[in-house]
Amino acid sequence: MKTIYYNGAVYTGTLPLAEAFAVENGRFLFAGTNDEAKALAADNDRLIDLGGRFVCSGFNDSHMHLLNYGNALHSALLSEHTGSLKELKDCFRSFMKEHPPKGNAWVIGRGWNQDYFSDVDRMPNRYDLDEISKDVPICATRACGHCMVVNSKALEAAGITTDTPQPEGGRIGIENGELDGRLFDNAMSLIHKAIPSPDKEQLKSMLISAIKKLNSYGITSCQTDDYKVFQNVPWQTVNEAFHELEAEGALTVRIYEQSNFHTLESLREFVESGNKTGAGTDHFRIGPLKMLGDGALGARTAFLSRPYADDPSTCGLPVFTKEVMDEMVAYANAHEMQIAVHAIGDACLDWVLNAYEKALKEHPRTDHRHGIVHCQITRPDQLERIRRLNLHVYAQCIFLDYDIRIVEERAGAELASTSYSWKTLMESGVTVSNGSDCPVELPDVMAGIQCAVTRKTLDGTMGPYLPKEAFTVQEALDSFTKTAAFSSFDEKNKGQILPGMLADFVILGENPFQAAPEALKDIPILSTVLEGRPVFTAPGSPV
Repeated sequence: MKTIYYNGAVYTGTLPLAEAFAVENGRFLFAGTNDEAKALAADNDRLIDLGGRFVCSGFNDSHMHLLNYGNALHSALLSEHTGSLKELKDCFRSFMKEHPPKGNAWVIGRGWNQDYFSDVDRMPNRYDLDEISKDVPICATRACGHCMVVNSKALEAAGITTDTPQPEGGRIGIENGELDGRLFDNAMSLIHKAIPSPDKEQLKSMLISAIKKLNSYGITSCQTDDYKVFQNVPWQTVNEAFHELEAEGALTVRIYEQSNFHTLESLREFVESGNKTGAGTDHFRIGPLKMLGDGALGARTAFLSRPYADDPSTCGLPVFTKEVMDEMVAYANAHEMQIAVHAIGDACLDWVLNAYEKALKEHPRTDHRHGIVHCQITRPDQLERIRRLNLHVYAQCIFLDYDIRIVEERAGAELASTSYSWKTLMESGVTVSNGSDCPVELPDVMAGIQCAVTRKTLDGTMGPYLPKEAFTVQEALDSFTKTAAFSSFDEKNKGQILPGMLADFVILGENPFQAAPEALKDIPILSTVLEGRPVFTAPGSPV
């Protein structure tokens, strides 16, 4: 039996828009005019009138952290209370009242950003969290995920003292000779190791919560980094959780696992266990080796080629040494793994580009689709190297909503003038997909599209920042659909409404090609459909 959708505004992946399409056995059968669609109809087929509504391929968030998002949804949602330090404290107090910690449980929260605080001009410290409790370990992770603050009880539980050695690629905060409770990048692992690990059923519960949220934003595919969320949970257990959800029919987002490893030994064990890019099913597949090259701009841990303009004492932090990065990239490339490396600062990007260049010279590959995750602070010479090395870029246009406020302040005017240059990269022939880095930002695709098109903050009060880098609406849609599919070697299987492709699509409440650019974020998601089956339906949906 076919399902025929007609009387719509259907973006197939090219313009002009089609009117109708048909689905059979979980795949698109046809896209074209209303008359052509109705001519296909048999007596037992289902016909659905779209009522003029806009339809496009299901959204694909090409870089996020699904399990971490689920963990955040089960924790104190600090991102909703980031206007002041007082709000942060009150959020924790309310959470602890509603979810009293038992036994050795920690109280976890994520989402604060000191740049939004109206009452203090600083990051929180352990003394702030001690005001909430000195008896229960408390951990509050910054929105970017590259910095956290813990209370005294958490430092004690983790065994961190002023004598603890500073870790490679991280920093333990010390002020006036005392621990201030702040930990940056690799130093955070000291805390992560001390937090009690969830079991597999708890992992599945977190994933289900996150998946339902993604479906509500129109997302049918995501490329996600999940192996290092809980330090004491092996990657095998994470994979088992995904496989069980798939068997239960609960995996309503297609997963391309960006496999995060910190050492050559752990990567080799993963590969020798039979894991390589592309292994798996249409619902759960192994993607690239994911490496974390540096920190974040907001936390001043992104690795810059010059001192921070607003803090000349630091250039940020590389997470790996050059040698470790080179050897891991070389191994993955030689073993047919795709690679995606997080690089926000331009100094980090230099290291990544050098590692790719060396690896590809030693072991040439014609279609590697290696990439740069974020690719934010860049210089013109680096943009040319990205093109020449035929790399993919995983952009997060939604970052502009916050970063516009700080980029020149942090990186300085010169670097800011050539950064977030994703349109320039596209025009040079580089493929650029889009994502949210959730839970750094919400997986709100329409908000990401708006930032891509306007280059302004979502409220419109700041920007446009480098308006020549603005995407068209079509380019923004493509970055969340067909270009995102390309980044996972899926361009022949999904990302467009074409015959033979997976019937993953989203129905919107308004046509984004006709909407005001400043109102794109307000376009509602009416339905999200995976393989022809609705997985999210809002009031007013035709399905």
